[in-house]
Amino acid sequence: MRNQIISLALIAGLAACSGGNPFDDTAETDGGGTAEETGGIPAVLAQNLQSFSYNPAAGTLTVTGVPTDDGVLDGVYRRRPALDRAGYEAYTAQDGSLDRHITAYVRDIRGTRAITIVSGSQFEEVVAGNAYSNTTYSAPAATQDGGLVTYAGTYVGLLNGGGSNEDLLDVTPGTSPSVLSAQAAEVRGRALINGDFADSTVTGAIFERVIVDVDSNSNQDVNSADPFPLNDVALDLTDIAEDGTFQGVATFNDSAIGAYGGIFGGTGATEVAGVVVLNNHITGLQGVIENGAFVLSQCGQADQDPICTQPFE
Repeated sequence: MRNQIISLALIAGLAACSGGNPFDDTAETDGGGTAEETGGIPAVLAQNLQSFSYNPAAGTLTVTGVPTDDGVLDGVYRRRPALDRAGYEAYTAQDGSLDRHITAYVRDIRGTRAITIVSGSQFEEVVAGNAYSNTTYSAPAATQDGGLVTYAGTYVGLLNGGGSNEDLLDVTPGTSPSVLSAQAAEVRGRALINGDFADSTVTGAIFERVIVDVDSNSNQDVNSADPFPLNDVALDLTDIAEDGTFQGVATFNDSAIGAYGGIFGGTGATEVAGVVVLNNHITGLQGVIENGAFVLSQCGQADQDPICTQPFE
């Protein structure tokens, strides 16, 4: 599962983060939205993704900058409801049966959004990209729980290893597997984020993580478990910028395993969206890179996660 295109500089490669909006769908384009650049997102997270247009009402997604996803510069992805995971919409692209297969997951809550895109491995290479944005943002008032706010919900990720391959185009029987693309394996989990808007800091975790579709033909030792359980991931304490963005280090057992970043959205920061890139973090699986996204509602909102219902003194 070698990856020559995705950057492995998960910590040192963090760049300045800004509040650019690569998801803006306020104007008409072929994809039902306005494609904007992802240049404000750290390169270690954005990776191959340059821009894209997402229209949740129309169910359309157009991507720029991910190589070999379609026969044109702008790849128009097809909606795949059967692959949806826990509120995240699935889109895929594969121009032909001998071309690379790519999966995208995207979610929007009241204009705050995140996307993760990963291809299946072909010719020992994988391409990937991530982004997040908001349409509005203001920090909660300092009097709101002392500025402490919790967000919770679901997480979805994609691995650079083969999954269940159910979305691949058919090939002629006897075609050598050496030239075929795999379909990225899927990860699901839950996420919880704590924002301290008095001190302008954020921290959190991604937990209850499992690989949804282990490749039974893989040479990796996964103990034949499907879904295959994964370790929790900690999102270490980092600063919140004035525009609601943040970037930090993801860890397991106090060791850095990758990077994360995101953005708060809504009046009073009622939502948060973010992405992660994790490297060599799964026990028993070597060379694995995971890209993932979370879009969460603030506890206290009408659509809050069930974990938000906790006893209070």
